[in-house]
Amino acid sequence: MSADEIRGTTHGTAPVPLSVLDLVTVGAGRTATDALRTSVELSRLAEARGFHRYWVAEHHSMPGVASSSPAVILAHLAAHTDRIRLGSGGVMLPNHAPLVIAEQFGTLEAMAPGRIDLGLGRAPGTDGATAAALRRTDSLNEGADDFPQQLAELTRFLDDDFPQGHRYGRIHAIPGPVQGTSPGGVQSPHRPPIWLLGSSGFSARLAGVLGLPFAFAHHFSAHNTVPALDLYRESFRPSEVLDEPYALIGVSALATDEAAEARRQVRATALNMIRLRTGRPGLFPYPDEAEKYEFSPMEEEFAASWTGNIVHGTVDEVRSGLDELHRRTGADELMLTSHAHRGELRLRSYELIADAYGLPTA
Repeated sequence: MSADEIRGTTHGTAPVPLSVLDLVTVGAGRTATDALRTSVELSRLAEARGFHRYWVAEHHSMPGVASSSPAVILAHLAAHTDRIRLGSGGVMLPNHAPLVIAEQFGTLEAMAPGRIDLGLGRAPGTDGATAAALRRTDSLNEGADDFPQQLAELTRFLDDDFPQGHRYGRIHAIPGPVQGTSPGGVQSPHRPPIWLLGSSGFSARLAGVLGLPFAFAHHFSAHNTVPALDLYRESFRPSEVLDEPYALIGVSALATDEAAEARRQVRATALNMIRLRTGRPGLFPYPDEAEKYEFSPMEEEFAASWTGNIVHGTVDEVRSGLDELHRRTGADELMLTSHAHRGELRLRSYELIADAYGLPTA
């Protein structure tokens, strides 16, 4: 596996490679079909403008987030793009049998050879009750605690290299390497690179010890970003995958033509998160609704804290904010996620950022 599949190329005046994280946001008055159409448009825009990769997150039981099935969405995006890397940001591995993920991403690799990333997380991506339904168990901590074992099992399925005598030694993920060793087989031995995702120190340390690339969720755990990246770098051991650490951070960013519009959308983002955190998840609210909503003092405090980590405003303000964040964290790649009620605003945000950094136009 070439490290070039992991390390992106910096374009224009951007400090590092830029990428996209898509939660397939569904706004009030819109449908999941509308949101997925926006995702197709955005993936094609990202490809044309030189963004390095496009990841889709896994979330469940959230009306405003239509990304419950990353592999299905990625297959759709692969059919509408030609070059950009596509991946999961991430698949929540404890929700799934490792063999299922190996087969899903082996299929994606067969559809889009050399373009697929497999990003893995150990959180449920939802509330406890939904996680229990997904996993058909109430022992939720067991899944998270077993993450290293699940990761090792998934890796062996992807590489088809269980040791002789292992209970899974005669089981093969298809599509996969075993097809190349079968009579007449010409299957490529290549498989998607694995990334570990996290919002704390657990996955940072594990990624470092295993010599894997690491993606940190700065967009919802900003206070842990620098400590987690430091821990990853300190723990890093060279591997066949990487000879030195490579870390990207997810950044919530929204650039608009008028600063006031960015503030309106960010206020709606805060209301959306308040509803989610208080057990009332819904569609991404209309900005007018957020402007009229009377935030309690506690909600106002939460809103200020949450929106303080969103890089937003005019494109000059966003570019300055991204540059400062890069200087502060030393991240090797910035993965931008945008939240707005209308898909057109999300598309416009990426266009403005690409223009600001002089990214390619075709």
